[in-house]
Amino acid sequence: MKFEYLKWDESLAAALQNFSNLMNLFNFLLLQASGDVDKVLEWMKYLQRRGFIDERFDLDEFREQLEREAIIARDGDGFSLTARGEQQIRKESLKLVFNNLQKGGFGQHRTPHTGDGGERLPETRPYRFGDPITQIDAFATINNAVKRSGVDDIQLGEQDFEVFDTEHNSSCATVLLIDLSHSMILYGEDRITPAKQVALALYELITSQFPKDSLHVAYFGDDARMIEVRDIPYLKVGPFHTNTKAGLQLAQQVLRNQKHPNKQVFMITDGKPSAIFENGRLYKNSFGLDPKIVNQTLQEAAACKRQGIVITTFMVTEDPYLVQFVEELSRVNSGRAYYSSLDNLGNYIFADYAKNRRRNVR
Repeated sequence: MKFEYLKWDESLAAALQNFSNLMNLFNFLLLQASGDVDKVLEWMKYLQRRGFIDERFDLDEFREQLEREAIIARDGDGFSLTARGEQQIRKESLKLVFNNLQKGGFGQHRTPHTGDGGERLPETRPYRFGDPITQIDAFATINNAVKRSGVDDIQLGEQDFEVFDTEHNSSCATVLLIDLSHSMILYGEDRITPAKQVALALYELITSQFPKDSLHVAYFGDDARMIEVRDIPYLKVGPFHTNTKAGLQLAQQVLRNQKHPNKQVFMITDGKPSAIFENGRLYKNSFGLDPKIVNQTLQEAAACKRQGIVITTFMVTEDPYLVQFVEELSRVNSGRAYYSSLDNLGNYIFADYAKNRRRNVR
């Protein structure tokens, strides 16, 4: 039996003390095992033999409970996730990331502009033709009429009417790019599991809190490919280089057909661009920053800017020469970059998405 040794998480050790948290552990291990249910059940028994799970817990009963709740189902000689099980992972991922954020940090995307639709503000303004009558401020309107015509002969005029202003809610189309290059698991550090967890949580957040928004997910390695949300748990890091250019090209193709006023790319990566396609063949160079690869990647970042697409890069490493490249990419695109530890990745992405400081593309 082969095991991959990772840095031990003390918070995970505490969670193992409660049987009700076995489901949390199951979901967490599923992402590490790329959706392999049989492997996860095997790992859990191994953890119990090592004393990390209370020996009084019946893991066979736990597996049967997963079957009864239609989270897993028999698949030949083993088990596989059901659609309900995949949804369970998304909900659990959202809960884990969401609980780390400050209370009250979420709502609808807000912009500095006021307009139709959205939350009523305390400020008022003069009535304009077409304003809904439900927004009329009766007290301010009567007060204006009294000031103009006197308390003994109140006459309402069009100039007296005031309405509550509203905060404009904007919609947003997002492409989430996940780096699947080999460096995402180098040096014994698992960087892909947090990336998958945040992707699942972001999807669950958007579908439940921002139904007018859209989220599209893609991965990039030697090339870039769109995937369905249900495919995220099964993603595996491969012996790939990092073709960031292909990822940005694919994102532009997707966003070009979206009608949302705001368009953005969230890119989770830990490495420099190390590959591009040239005349139909993959040109690659893993040593240093190849000027040819870097320049063509920056050209795609500039193309995104011309289309009003903001790139936000979430770096899970802080190597100085990689930071230099990301800062240049952000400058060319007028985008943003965050240098995040793995356990804070969700905080950065959720906070940036919810604040949505961008202006509407005009």
